[in-house]
Amino acid sequence: MRPTPYPDIDAVLADLHTRISEILDDHMVGMYVVGSLALGDFDPQHSDIDIIVVTDTPIEGDGLDRIRALHNDFAASDSAWAKRVEAVYPEAKALIGNPSRDEHYPQIERDTSLFTAPFEDGWVFQRYTLREHGLVVAGPEPHTLVGPIDPHDMRAAVAVIAAKWLEQARNDLSWLEWVRLRHAQVFVLQTLCRMLYSLETGGVASKPKAVQWAQGRLDEKWARLIEEVLARRESNEEISSDELRDTIALIQHVFQMSQTSTPNS
Repeated sequence: MRPTPYPDIDAVLADLHTRISEILDDHMVGMYVVGSLALGDFDPQHSDIDIIVVTDTPIEGDGLDRIRALHNDFAASDSAWAKRVEAVYPEAKALIGNPSRDEHYPQIERDTSLFTAPFEDGWVFQRYTLREHGLVVAGPEPHTLVGPIDPHDMRAAVAVIAAKWLEQARNDLSWLEWVRLRHAQVFVLQTLCRMLYSLETGGVASKPKAVQWAQGRLDEKWARLIEEVLARRESNEEISSDELRDTIALIQHVFQMSQTSTPNS
């Protein structure tokens, strides 16, 4: 089992697969690597290991408790990757289209314990990455589970995310406090670049590739903002009022683009 170029990560994946399959038994359809490992811009110093574990039935009750305990045990281990595994556990049907907001699936993000919740508005980008770039740990090839992604679904997702951020910028003081943190602003700007990439190309790119792509296409003021922010990405300072204003303006720009652009298929 060598799905990645990193032997230590492959060892983590093999261990997780063994332990998860013991819990799920025949209900595991497959286990896949997505994120930066799949997209080709993995940074061993900063990136997470992103996995998707596909099942043929909901994970509930004792099974859910055991999956949660497994992740808690791994997070408490001495592995270098203990705090850097993100996972989602969709049923196979959730790969066909966007699941209802009433459907909850097990998920774990960096610095969280396993929780159940609807998938985020950007689930379509995860589905695309799995279909087109997913690395197989176990199970069938991803394209047999995920149908072709309609680029217009990506445009709709971009519109929803940008609109939500604009609403929070106007009415949610806690969101404004969060985005004033340098690492949060960096996340927002990188995500906006990825959203613009998807709007124009109908595909999904890693953060570094999307940033490079966007800087070559955006107006000079936006390219300069991104360059200046990324140059200070390791700083713990709060961003200035001018930077906050410009960041929100870029969100507005991306939202407007989502209303008018037609992605290439």
